[in-house]
Amino acid sequence: MDKLAAIRVFVSVAEEGGFSAAAQELGLSKSAASRQISALEEALGAQLLKRSTRSVKLTDSGYAYLERCRALLADLDEADRAVAALQNEPKGLLKINAPMSFGVSHTAPAVADFMTRYPDLQVALILNDRFVDPYEEGFDVTLRIGELEDSSLAARKLALVEMGLYAAPSYLEKHGRPREPKDLKSHWALHYGRPAANPEWSLRGGTEQSVAIRYRLCSNNGDALRVAAVAGLGIAMIPAFLVRDEVQKGTLVTLLDGFEPKPITLYAIYPPTRFLAAKVRVFIDFLAERFQRLRP
Repeated sequence: MDKLAAIRVFVSVAEEGGFSAAAQELGLSKSAASRQISALEEALGAQLLKRSTRSVKLTDSGYAYLERCRALLADLDEADRAVAALQNEPKGLLKINAPMSFGVSHTAPAVADFMTRYPDLQVALILNDRFVDPYEEGFDVTLRIGELEDSSLAARKLALVEMGLYAAPSYLEKHGRPREPKDLKSHWALHYGRPAANPEWSLRGGTEQSVAIRYRLCSNNGDALRVAAVAGLGIAMIPAFLVRDEVQKGTLVTLLDGFEPKPITLYAIYPPTRFLAAKVRVFIDFLAERFQRLRP
């Protein structure tokens, strides 16, 4: 017996005053409705309805059960409406994680515009540069720059992030300007990532090539590398959007034109589910439109 279905039949019979009207309302046969009530009474061990050829009346147990069942169905219908609203309109709390530098320069302004468009939405925006497990930490959307290692993640490509090689004029005056990729071997690198035994940079220029580097500083934060580059500590390979102002002011210059690093991909990671909440679906669509022409 489907108890919830039987309860709906019982409430309908009580409110309509008979099996025929209730069965018609629910799209059942009169006999099917009667069997549902009999099975419910059997399960409860109590008679809910007094049946006669002319009428159907509630027993005392039936009256008591009816009030509880009405409240139960009302709560259930309200829950259904709440879920449907969340699936159709961006509401509730949206938890977002993004890298620190990109989060400050791009994600935060995007989130502000998105919240203005959807005033019923509450957002928790967490920025950091450590590796985050979005499922363990409960994030609805995680923005990640670079290749994804976990193939089980549901992800959408949002944009390509242009990369470049940059150094301060003071560094180039002291150490010289590299003219081709192999020259980087004799320079200090400012490397994005963690300490590695044999770090390499992947560059283009006709064909992709990897160049071994020696780093003076490595960091998992692009702004830290930008500051070090401006201070003349080495050559940094970082996203172009991070150094736009410095390049315009001349405190950093672009190196190795024609051998630029290949762009890296900006992804939105989200829970792999058939029923993606509207707040997640609409936000990812919003980011894809906003970042499709991501420029430095």
